[in-house]
Amino acid sequence: MSHPSIKDIAAKANVSTATVSYVLNGTRNVRPKTRERVLAAIAEMNYKPNNIAKSLKRRRTDTIGVIAEDVTVFNTPEIIDGINDYGDRHDLYILLTNLRLDKRIGRDFSQVDSYRAYAENAVSELLSKQVDGMIYIGVHPRDLTGLIDPEGKPIIYTYAYTQEDISIQYDDEQASYEAMSHFVQKGHQRIAVISGLMDSTPSRLRLNGYYRAVTEFELPFDPILIKMGDWEKESGYRLAKELLTMETPPTAILAMNDVMAVGVLEAAKELGVDIPGNVSLIGFDNREFSGYLTPKITTMDLPLHEMGYLAMQTLHERMQGKSTARPPMPVCRLTERESVAPPRQQKEMG
Repeated sequence: MSHPSIKDIAAKANVSTATVSYVLNGTRNVRPKTRERVLAAIAEMNYKPNNIAKSLKRRRTDTIGVIAEDVTVFNTPEIIDGINDYGDRHDLYILLTNLRLDKRIGRDFSQVDSYRAYAENAVSELLSKQVDGMIYIGVHPRDLTGLIDPEGKPIIYTYAYTQEDISIQYDDEQASYEAMSHFVQKGHQRIAVISGLMDSTPSRLRLNGYYRAVTEFELPFDPILIKMGDWEKESGYRLAKELLTMETPPTAILAMNDVMAVGVLEAAKELGVDIPGNVSLIGFDNREFSGYLTPKITTMDLPLHEMGYLAMQTLHERMQGKSTARPPMPVCRLTERESVAPPRQQKEMG
């Protein structure tokens, strides 16, 4: 028998179809001997429940649609792993759609119309598969208000946000502040920063953390120490050269991502500036390569797995009809390696 039914199981075990249903769903207590007989019949006949039929009856599928703007971008795999982690613990299924935006449109994500159709098609496909809710994973944090219509399904954004929906983001400002605090604890006062693009939300928030640290620790404020990069290695290289050839160079540099930090390393090597002997360096993102450079880069680790887990948890609560407030932002943590040391004059005094 290729596809046995509940009726076939009931006949084999000499019980009612209702009893078989109770055993399968665990909805009522069944006497142990009867339960064993039903389970033996299920095993013998290799019965597999029709999950689609069950889902239609319950009016839910326990399936979550995950829309990733690009699964090859560094942040996305760990977020998806966090989503899967929660799903595995709560018997939720995942349907993943990859928009492949990094390959399709390049890095200019401000041109929303160039990828709106891809996002809308992904939503339509997921809705046709009866998902109970959706999670949208951005390539980088930005406002996506009006990009898609989930048609009444609950949706959570992470690594992106809208004005109407719950989004799960890490605390950029606090992370930058903590990186600065680490420099100060090591004795640094003259600290430079190489930011990302100024139309970027993370850049603005991380600069806020930089300014907060300058104020709270009463650091000397010199606008020439603030450089505007573009997230790419070349800008880190070029701006680090400007900083390191100043008449009074900084003793520490905060690069707002690890890619620009690589540019800082290259500039320092070319100029004969030792890291961390002459200047200390902290990056951001804890990219895999940051632990293989010379020196290994101290960096802020992003809570990507936690963001995915929290996005899934928040969505699940909404699917269950629970009122969910915006959860606290996950925090970044400093990963200490080899690129930070006390400033040379302090070491000499010690």
